Amino acid sequence: MSFLKLFKSENVANNSESIWYENWQLLKKNKSAMFGLYIIIFFVLIAIFAPVVAPFDPYAQNIDIRKLPFFSWPYILGTDDFGRDILSRIIYGARISLVIGFISVSISLIFGSFIGLISGFYGGWIDKISMRIIDIMLAFPYILLTIVIVALLGPTLLNAMIAIGIARLPQYARIMRASVLAEKAAEYVEAEKSLGVGNVELMFRSILPNCLAPIIVQATLGVGSAIIESAALSFLGLGAQPPTPEWGLMIASAREFVSSAWWIVTFPGIAILFVVLGFNLLGDGIRDVLDPRLKD
Repeated sequence: MSFLKLFKSENVANNSESIWYENWQLLKKNKSAMFGLYIIIFFVLIAIFAPVVAPFDPYAQNIDIRKLPFFSWPYILGTDDFGRDILSRIIYGARISLVIGFISVSISLIFGSFIGLISGFYGGWIDKISMRIIDIMLAFPYILLTIVIVALLGPTLLNAMIAIGIARLPQYARIMRASVLAEKAAEYVEAEKSLGVGNVELMFRSILPNCLAPIIVQATLGVGSAIIESAALSFLGLGAQPPTPEWGLMIASAREFVSSAWWIVTFPGIAILFVVLGFNLLGDGIRDVLDPRLKD
């Protein structure tokens, strides 16, 4: 019996590896998705090697070189109103923005998926209570809910990440619940129940892996959204605090110089544009690969 279980697990592992390899081959054929992946890799690399890549200290101030225009050597993108190098601050800001995106999405993904999995599998009063709480959260405008959470926790970068993660949690819960309800009616679930497989093993080893495709797509797209939302909170003074080189905060700090020193606002905005574009293109490509309805 143990040999049969081992043989079955090896077949499942090999089948899973072949599916992931096939999906990767399909994804590589999607030019827009690969372009998005290259953008993400670029920003991840400059974030990791920021101390090496950045030409100056992002916090160093020099009032003698305030608001230098871009292409003012050696300040390629110019300087801000405190004489800080904009390029260096954008490079270090990539670290903060990517961390915000990944942590916020991780909070939403883990807790939202868990709630949706439990709710969809057990149903009954557990489903009713959890879904009513989710409905209440969805009744609030997203940005308003995020602002309320940050206001309760305090205006810090960590609290902004927590607020974004909590506010986006209902999306993952609903997606996971819908996927679990569809999988729960499948024949293999009934077959495993008849063999005496426990609920926990059935949920996490059988149903959950088959519900990951829409969650992966949502998470990929969610990173870009989280970066925009963190920039919005920083712009409102509820996220990163000065002198942190966060892209949204850089835009907020320089908004009064839009007409006189437009480059201070423009280049952090372009950085946000490209990193969000990268995640959106990759997310769309992953959706095209994982969604069977979009395949030929």
